[in-house]
Amino acid sequence: MSDGSLNAFGRGALPLGPRSPRVAAGNRWLMHRAAKPLLFVAALLPLAWLVWGAYADALGANPAETLIRSTGDWTLRFLCLTLVVTPLRQWSGWQALARLRRLLGLFTFFYGVLHFLCFAWLDMGLNLQAIVRDITKRPFILVGSAALLLMLPLAATSFNAAIRWLGAKRWQALHRAVYATALLAILHFFWMRAGKNDFAEVAVYAAVLALLLGWRLWRRFAKPAQRMNPGSHSASG
Repeated sequence: MSDGSLNAFGRGALPLGPRSPRVAAGNRWLMHRAAKPLLFVAALLPLAWLVWGAYADALGANPAETLIRSTGDWTLRFLCLTLVVTPLRQWSGWQALARLRRLLGLFTFFYGVLHFLCFAWLDMGLNLQAIVRDITKRPFILVGSAALLLMLPLAATSFNAAIRWLGAKRWQALHRAVYATALLAILHFFWMRAGKNDFAEVAVYAAVLALLLGWRLWRRFAKPAQRMNPGSHSASG
């Protein structure tokens, strides 16, 4: 995902121009060397809870379903957190949030892989033929698998060496696939819930993703319009 100098699974320059003491303090905290380790530990807490729940037999009447659904839910949550970084930076002035975006993107992929592994192991018994047959037979699994495959090159090219190897423009173009991933992920969730006619959570995630992607579309088309009409904001400034 390309949003200026950084994207969902990568890193870049961090322009830190504090506009107020609050902004400066937030940026200093986000730039602290403990910020990334703290985020790393926090991102592992859902997995720790699921592991403990499986060990303590505290995952309800159907532990397999709980594991599959919970890892899927956390994939969507981390995807939303990854996509919210750029608008939050623009709104708050906390430019240093960008240094945490790659880690959030990688945890999106991590929980997506766990989601697929739980399905392959707990539902399919790691039977490759059964897995392939289920993917081709059920559209929501096919769409979810496609979303995971789209995330694979993003995770694999999330390092500085990949930016140098691909070049900045090609790398940014590749990482725009995160938008397609978001659309496939919400479609996967919609079709999965369609069997039970339960769309409440789907509506929440769809609204969040629509807001985040819509903001990017507005920003993309607003900039050329501003360049074409440089005097359109002269009255306010």
